[in-house]
Amino acid sequence: MKKKIVLRSLLGFPLGVAIGYMITIMISLIFADGFYYPCVPELATTMGSEINAVLLQAFLCGILGSGFGAASVIWEIEDWGLVKQTGIYFSIVSVIMMPIAFVTRWMEHSLKGFLSYFGIFFVIFAAIWIIQYAIAKRNVKKMNDILYKKKDNRDE
Repeated sequence: MKKKIVLRSLLGFPLGVAIGYMITIMISLIFADGFYYPCVPELATTMGSEINAVLLQAFLCGILGSGFGAASVIWEIEDWGLVKQTGIYFSIVSVIMMPIAFVTRWMEHSLKGFLSYFGIFFVIFAAIWIIQYAIAKRNVKKMNDILYKKKDNRDE
């Protein structure tokens, strides 16, 4: 288990950086009128330059990727129920995500900003969870159908 956590954490770092970079491209395409915004302007001001802000943001995106990757082993703990897995996974990724979102200024630095960001995070998490659950349920149904067909063929 520890080896899986370390390996997924190591793999998660570059994936986190790549996903963070892709998000800046998507945000720039949608909101930047033909310009590229590599980070929130307030972060560049806080860090003293845009390059310092981008370096910090890239590093923290890597930490996010590592955290999400390491936490993913929770889904493989077979003696835990789905509710327990979901609750613990959500708690871990929230504890990782919220401070990073605060430091990178992805959220407004106020109670309203925190609650708004957390609400958006929760909705995205829930949507992804529901989609993954539906896919897994469909796959189990397919496997069961195959097994029932094989059993019926043997009974004939």
